[in-house]
Amino acid sequence: MPDPFDLHGRTALVTGASRGLGLAMARGLARAGADLALTARRREDVEPVAAELRALGVRAVPLALEVRDRGSVQAAVAEAVSSLGAVDVLVNNAGVNVRKPVVELAEEEWDLVLDTNLKGYFLVAQAVAPHMLARGSGKIVHISSILGAVGLPGLAPYAAAKGGVVQLTKVMALEWARRGIQVNAIGPTYFETELTAPLRADPERNRFIVERTPMGRWGRPEELVGTLVWLASSASDFVTGQTIYVDGGWTAW
Repeated sequence: MPDPFDLHGRTALVTGASRGLGLAMARGLARAGADLALTARRREDVEPVAAELRALGVRAVPLALEVRDRGSVQAAVAEAVSSLGAVDVLVNNAGVNVRKPVVELAEEEWDLVLDTNLKGYFLVAQAVAPHMLARGSGKIVHISSILGAVGLPGLAPYAAAKGGVVQLTKVMALEWARRGIQVNAIGPTYFETELTAPLRADPERNRFIVERTPMGRWGRPEELVGTLVWLASSASDFVTGQTIYVDGGWTAW
């Protein structure tokens, strides 16, 4: 009987794959057998990642992709399909954050976060979906956050974007449910990455996060991989429109 979690023969496009959670997820997909189209704003940022993953025996193509620019998105998706033959799995992960109280936020900062973390997901999925629809199969996984379900001060644009991702996931799932595409989201809590290093170094914020998490610690990037591989594989073929919180119990409060 075939392994339902095996991704050999499938191609995944991962945005924001140069570091942090995107890098961990790209590594996990490669270990499960998937070929990878790896994107970042600058191609050179993902070239070392592509070289690392090729050493695992998979194909890996580095691509430049600015998620806020429709032309850049369409060009990158076209190159991924041309180079690898298809995009079977999309992992929408690229994101930014601005931590400020609402009254101090500049309009440009709001736009940056919403355009990257929500509009960017829409643009990339919109570019990939026609290829999946033409084949009658595909997996789209959006990376949301616990901030899609809970609120924290100083994170208005990020929470608004991630809440939007949860709803975008549901609508896309409904539109494509009978056409062979499953659309789901993962909602991580605070994970140990270079981007969260300043929070871990702040005793007050670190203590709040650890105490607020029922499991009493930060997440480790590799702990997202199992959920992602499941959602990317045939093991989840009857799952769509869901947000799976990988959060140490945070949203169970």
